[in-house]
Amino acid sequence: MYLVALLLVPASLLVFTPISLAAGIAVGIGLFGAAVLGLIRWAPVIEVADGEFRAGSARIPLSFTADPEAFRGAAATAARGVDLDARAWLCLRGWVDPVVRVHITDPADPAPYWLVSTRRPEELVAALRQGGQRETPPAT
Repeated sequence: MYLVALLLVPASLLVFTPISLAAGIAVGIGLFGAAVLGLIRWAPVIEVADGEFRAGSARIPLSFTADPEAFRGAAATAARGVDLDARAWLCLRGWVDPVVRVHITDPADPAPYWLVSTRRPEELVAALRQGGQRETPPAT
């Protein structure tokens, strides 16, 4: 995405060079900087903390999550495509291939699972499993 944002520089040069080359360069650099800041600022954050799983603006208590699964390559493509349930909640970024499917056990939630793209799916699965174990009270 940063390379795509870099295309703002030559686009602004095309528009502003007839007026002023310096203005074209300045506007191009300014637009690129604003685009990069926007990409960083509004990127979805995925975390497991404080008894919750957060993905973007959504959050769910770990007590309502179960069976996280990591997918890479062709399996990730299938999870995002032919195997996708239309009711699933998605937090996907097109340029991130691996995904994690987290099943939802809340009976009031219409989504059967969340599908989240992440560059470190195994770490997310481990965090979800570890966090879910802490939320479960010991059997008596």
